[in-house]
Amino acid sequence: MYIQRALEPVIKRVSEKFKVLLLTGPRQVGKTTMLNELREKGRGYISLDDLAARTLARNDPPLFLSRFAPPVLIDEIQYAPELLPYIKMDVDKSGERGRYWLTGSQAFHSMKNVSESLSGRVGVISLLGLSQREINGGVSAPFSTDPGVIMKRMETAPTLGLTDVFERIFYGSMPELVADRDIGRDLYYSSYVNTYIERDIRDLTQVADETTFLKFMTIIAANTAKPVIYQDLANAADISAPTVKKWLSVLASSNIITMVQPFHHNALKRAVKTPLLHFLDTGLCAYLTGWTDPLVLERGAMSGQIFESWVFGELYKSYLNEGRRSPFYYYRDKDKREIDLLIYENGVLFPIEIKKTASPGRNDIKNFRVLEPFRNAGNDLKVKTGPGVVLCMIPEPLPINADNWYVPVRAI
Repeated sequence: MYIQRALEPVIKRVSEKFKVLLLTGPRQVGKTTMLNELREKGRGYISLDDLAARTLARNDPPLFLSRFAPPVLIDEIQYAPELLPYIKMDVDKSGERGRYWLTGSQAFHSMKNVSESLSGRVGVISLLGLSQREINGGVSAPFSTDPGVIMKRMETAPTLGLTDVFERIFYGSMPELVADRDIGRDLYYSSYVNTYIERDIRDLTQVADETTFLKFMTIIAANTAKPVIYQDLANAADISAPTVKKWLSVLASSNIITMVQPFHHNALKRAVKTPLLHFLDTGLCAYLTGWTDPLVLERGAMSGQIFESWVFGELYKSYLNEGRRSPFYYYRDKDKREIDLLIYENGVLFPIEIKKTASPGRNDIKNFRVLEPFRNAGNDLKVKTGPGVVLCMIPEPLPINADNWYVPVRAI
């Protein structure tokens, strides 16, 4: 069963404007399935997961491109960066838009030679697992804290209780598992982890000790929605702090995690500079940390963390699914005051707190006060504050005060 993806119109627009389209994202999120669904008659297809095709692409790129002539969809381009200079020469000669569609399970900036070879010629789009809007058949749009936009979103928001939320958190967002839970979550993610380590990690990063890397992934999963303290992670994994930084970069470039940077401004003198990490598929996160049942997960020690990462992931996808960069930051200072998420667009900060509660209180927005310098300074600081929200399990939106609202997570 194919689930229509919100990115489909973006794919079409980018293909019409750029000579090369590159779709990045983790394994098994449906990159190839979506592009094959959109692939017009006459566009060929070849996967570099196929060893024979990969060998030809690496050893004789001109012959490969002759045999698999454009327009063509080439899967897993990161396995044969040798193709890229020849793709560049071909598109420069032809000038045709959408001549090559490429996919890769690494982030664009991490792919060897991609940015250098195809600069100005490639439109880059990122795809993650299914969003709740895609699963429910709703219209996708970047999340906004504007009360009018939220009320509009509520018109098509399905009922979503705590049990429903944690079922979705537990099973994750991989299309194959969403479409057919009978596959078995543990079997699915066991296979996923093995494939990821054997192909992406072994082939692309030459991690010497795969067992230690799996242990590291498990530790990172247990630290989702937490600030990154490199030495603490190094001690827990029994590796060096430089190795922690390297392996976090590997996980980020593979779109397994994302690192949210802290917001800095001269008016916020006590802000810390530590990034915050989020696992992008909560099903994988729950599997790695050993949770075997959604009800037990909801009642367990990681409940609040993994709920926060799930909400973050939905907001993150809402931007990616429009082909936009996510303008996300977070705030933490030396007094341990935190704001879970800040959307910063057009010089305006929109604060967001994420709480796994159906009974939020005014205390949940107490840390929004750290943004008062921007509210009271006029235009002198060139930053303003906009409406803030507390995303929680409340059934309907409610105003807290003139500037802030409680908003149900079903509105995301």
